[in-house]
Amino acid sequence: MLILDDSSGGHSARLDMLEQRMIDMKVERWSGADLLQDHDRVVVEEALEICLVYGAVDQRTRKTVTVTMRTPGNDLELAVGFLFAEGLVRCPEDVQSLQHCGLPAGPLGLQNVVRVELRPEATIDPALLERNFMSTSSCGLCGKASLDALPALPRTGLSDGLVVEAAVIQDLSSRLRHAQAVFDATGGLHAAALFDRRGELHDVKEDVGRHNAIDKLVGRQFLDGSVPLSDRMLLVSGRVGYELVQKAFAAGIPFLAAVGAPSSLAVDLARAANLTLVGFVKERRFNIYAASQRISHNAGVCEPSYPRGSHEHSR
Repeated sequence: MLILDDSSGGHSARLDMLEQRMIDMKVERWSGADLLQDHDRVVVEEALEICLVYGAVDQRTRKTVTVTMRTPGNDLELAVGFLFAEGLVRCPEDVQSLQHCGLPAGPLGLQNVVRVELRPEATIDPALLERNFMSTSSCGLCGKASLDALPALPRTGLSDGLVVEAAVIQDLSSRLRHAQAVFDATGGLHAAALFDRRGELHDVKEDVGRHNAIDKLVGRQFLDGSVPLSDRMLLVSGRVGYELVQKAFAAGIPFLAAVGAPSSLAVDLARAANLTLVGFVKERRFNIYAASQRISHNAGVCEPSYPRGSHEHSR
């Protein structure tokens, strides 16, 4: 398997990747009674086309699976993570090569196409390829062609092996916040992070779309052969919709926490999957919406969660 990693390298390479995700733009700032000419750093958003190459050696097929609006960086992981969540890639050995292609585009001259080539022996369910859709930065499901394209509810739930102390959950949002390098500079990105049961941060990815951030995160773990992630917690900034729970379940993650609120469908799916779903994670408080048995209250006592009608707005 050939992997062309676009996120590795030394200190200078990491700085280059950060610069790809931000751009300086002229702005006018209103300050009191004065209108000032200034510059501001704005997060980059560009389309990424994910192409899949598959089939027997003498019958190779290339198909554009989706176009998603994303923040550049970790594009290869994003592509693989998306294909894995959709059921189009089952194991790392299925992937023969990963590479950027296409002509440079946009103000940064980036290649906005990723080609994922599967080995000839890899099999694909043709019905899954009919889920061709356009993903916006706010929701990956908005362009599904029909309700039939939604993944089916899980038949079996996740195991109860992971147990997390309440005190650990209370500290997750602050640990995530300190790891958001691009958000610090722009204020315009969502993040997804993996923690262990002790609250140790193992990886974090940022993107204008929270679903993309999860795909980048899971895609990296998938390529490393670490999926299913049965001993990890996933924390996301902002709200939790159906698709985020579905992606966590596909990766075998039994615990999903969010800084914001969940939707009703997200709660229904989490309960069906026996996936612990926690919302409004702030310092010393959070709400539990599903599978509370994974949370231990032996150490650390939470303050009462937000009462009805007084929820803080999530970003």
